[in-house]
Amino acid sequence: MKVLLINGSPRENGCTYRALDEIAQTLSRDFIETEFLHLGKREIRGCIACGQCKALGRCIFDDIVNQAAEKMETCDAMVVGSPVYFASANGTLFSFLDRLFYANRRSFFHKPAACVVSARRAGATASMDALLKYFSISQMPIVTSSYWPMVHGNTPEEVEKDLEGLQTMRNLARNLAWILKAIHLGKQNGLQPPDNNTAVHTNFIR
Repeated sequence: MKVLLINGSPRENGCTYRALDEIAQTLSRDFIETEFLHLGKREIRGCIACGQCKALGRCIFDDIVNQAAEKMETCDAMVVGSPVYFASANGTLFSFLDRLFYANRRSFFHKPAACVVSARRAGATASMDALLKYFSISQMPIVTSSYWPMVHGNTPEEVEKDLEGLQTMRNLARNLAWILKAIHLGKQNGLQPPDNNTAVHTNFIR
């Protein structure tokens, strides 16, 4: 079993990474493999609604978005991490997720997902609300923890002092490991995910 950890911060080893790394360390103790994908300081353009992904099966802009989609083909779950900017997630991360989920939503069906955010002080829950919408529209079981999955601090050293935040990361990882193992056991015993792939679109027009 393998989990893709997406670091949406431009600082590869900053506060967001510290939260994700706590999850990675905990998952490894449950013998679950992890892989980091760092967005870093890349210039990631937003979706232009060209619709080409429907024919291509991938985004027409061949960058880290398509790399992430390929990784998710072999990963069993994902965790998205973001810093908080103006009470919301990183704008580059939104551009990344818009294209990733629009072009490749079927790659995510029934795979557990979670988000974590890092904030100096406020705006964490608002950022989480925005990120969770990507999972909830893609039939992904959302993994929770013992508190909102956030850490506080302006530097990784300050995050180290957020003992409750780091404990919340560990509990999230344990819950994720449990869900992945339950899904694996279910599949071994012939339990398959529901077939909800028939698309019905209602457009309200005159």
